[in-house]
Parts: sequence; structure tokens; C-alpha cells
Amino acid sequence: MRYEGTVYRPPSEAGSLIIQATVGCPHNKCTFCAMYKGSRFKIRSVKEVKEDLDMARDYYGGQVRSVFFADGNTIIMKTPQLVEIFSYTREIFPNLERITLYGSARFILLKSLEELVTLREAGLKRIHSGLESGDDEVLSFLKKGVTSAQAIEAGRNVMEAGIELSEYYIVGAGGTALSRQHAVNSGKTLKAINPDFIRLRTMMPARRAPLYDLFKDGSFVLLRPHQALKETRLLLENLEGADSWFLSDHVSNYWPVNGKLPGDREKMLKDIDHALSLDEENFRNPEMVRL
Repeated sequence: MRYEGTVYRPPSEAGSLIIQATVGCPHNKCTFCAMYKGSRFKIRSVKEVKEDLDMARDYYGGQVRSVFFADGNTIIMKTPQLVEIFSYTREIFPNLERITLYGSARFILLKSLEELVTLREAGLKRIHSGLESGDDEVLSFLKKGVTSAQAIEAGRNVMEAGIELSEYYIVGAGGTALSRQHAVNSGKTLKAINPDFIRLRTMMPARRAPLYDLFKDGSFVLLRPHQALKETRLLLENLEGADSWFLSDHVSNYWPVNGKLPGDREKMLKDIDHALSLDEENFRNPEMVRL
């Protein structure tokens, strides 16, 4: 396989074959993100992607069961291109169980419901989507290029098309100033989407991200561990009635809060209350910085 730049994938795709169908991110303006700041976005040709798939087949043979097509927002590729790639992937990997990719609401909305159904029929199993927040003020601050209403529309389309949806929420994305509305409105947005997975990430400043300068000059105040846990609790309180897996599957988070909504909601709330009973010295330094 030929990789260009740093290649990222969700933790849940640790066992997946990673193939770059795109390089970088077509948006690349989010204030909190430094993942693709050194890459110029481009869509690789179907021919190149197939060549990489062939290399993987020759190396791994029948071991490949899951393929993640990087980079950021690969959903932006034209539907016929994705269908051709997915169909070829299924053809050469007979034991394949799952095809996944990144897709934020802004770019999911470029696909009609019919196109999403076509992608599912071609083999697309799951979309990883960075909601980050369901509050419009926080979304504007993060420069996500989307509103909560658009995020709901995109998410519902994915779910209606029969594609699994993994939505990501950033604890502390609004800093201390917007923490409450970030949690409350994100809960409402996520409940309206009702995705298969809600995955937590906690805000950690990245040195190359625009938000880092605001963090350094004090304009953006990070949540302390207890504040982050209280925000997580408030989010859960506003997810009453949701039917999703709620997962804290990332090293940035202060405490493992995992379960299936709605049944495990009370247990998760109790887990958070236990964590809140511990001294903050038991948690990582909130000002840890990502490179």
C-alpha cells in the first residue's frame, strides 16, 4: 500500500486494512483539528485505489475482514467511484465483513438518500462522522461548516439508508463558557439522529490547530476533569429515550463510561458519580497537549 502523509483511523478500526481513497480533508478548517493541516486534499483515482487493494490482497490474502477507506471525508467521492471501489473490495476479499469510512454531515448531505442506499448495497457498512457538538454556537466556534439541523438531516439519512452511523462528541468542545449548552443541545441532536454509536472524545489542544493559540492566551478555557465528567453526565441526562451504544473508547477521556442506551443509562450515570467522588489528582493533566 502507498500512503501519503499521516494516515488516521478511528480506534474501532484498529484491526482494519487502511486504504487511502482520498488524501487530507476537503474542509480542513476545524479550529480544534490538526490532523490534515500538512496535506493538500485530493481524490485518488479508482485505478490507484484498486492497485493498493491488489497489493493488500497479495500480502494478506483471505485475512482481510474489514477495510477502512481513509482519509478525512472519503464520502465526498462520486458515488459511482465509491461503488466501483467497494464492489472490487468485496470481490477480492471473500471473507470481508465490513467497509467503513469518514464522512461529516456537510459532505454526507451531498449524497441523496438513494445514493446512500446504493452505497450500502455496494458494501458500505458504517460511516464514522464527527458531530463534535449539536449546539450551533459551538459548531460555529469550531468552524465545522454545518448546523445542528443539517447534522440531524445527514444523520437521519444515513440511518434510513441502513448504514451504521458512529457519531463523535467532543467533551469540552465549548470550553467552560459553553459547556452546559454544548451538552444539552448535543444530547437533543444526538437523540434526534439516534445513531448506532455515540463515541466520546475529550478536548485536548493540538499544537498545529488554530484553537491552540486561543488555549495558550487564555481565551479558551479547558474543562477540568470533574467539569468534563459533569458535562458528560449532562449529555447522558439529555439522551433519555435514545437507543445507541455510548462509548468512551479514546485515551483522551478521563473515565471509561460505556454502555447501551437506554438500558445502561442509570449505571453509566452512577459510574460518573463514582468518578466525581475521586480527587482530581487521580486524573490526567487536563492541559496535556497533542502534537
